[in-house]
Amino acid sequence: MRHVISLLIENESGALSRVSGLFSARGYNIESLTVAPTEDASMSRMTIVTTGSDEIIEQITKQLNKLVDVLKVVDISEAAHIERELMLIKLRATGKDREEMKRMVDIFRARIIDVADASYVVELTGKQSKLDAFVAAIDPALILETVRSGICGIGRGERVLKL
Repeated sequence: MRHVISLLIENESGALSRVSGLFSARGYNIESLTVAPTEDASMSRMTIVTTGSDEIIEQITKQLNKLVDVLKVVDISEAAHIERELMLIKLRATGKDREEMKRMVDIFRARIIDVADASYVVELTGKQSKLDAFVAAIDPALILETVRSGICGIGRGERVLKL
């Protein structure tokens, strides 16, 4: 089962390395990883997407809580939450493909953020499945480069990850 784990960690060098080392040492896979400072510059929020049974996720959570740099751990996928990912994709856009790319961008509610003579750079945000659907809808020969941010997630309603 897929889980989205959010944690607050001290914003120090080596903290990310210790968290990722925990996963690799135990043979757990990280499918997506995002890290950025919070409103408090001394802390960063890390969002990890991984798969495993409830027992494995419980073990991962316990191991994360033992790390010195980790301040708080929450599996946000246990309750209602919102998750988004950002993708920047550079597409070949010449001749008839140029108008087709504009149409696809409109259908997926994306934005063209850079226009060149022979290409567009498109920005698309949404659930992972939406980004995957956009890539699948485009002729692979037209995709020049793809960059994805990884998933960011937040609990809905009153649920907050704070100390």
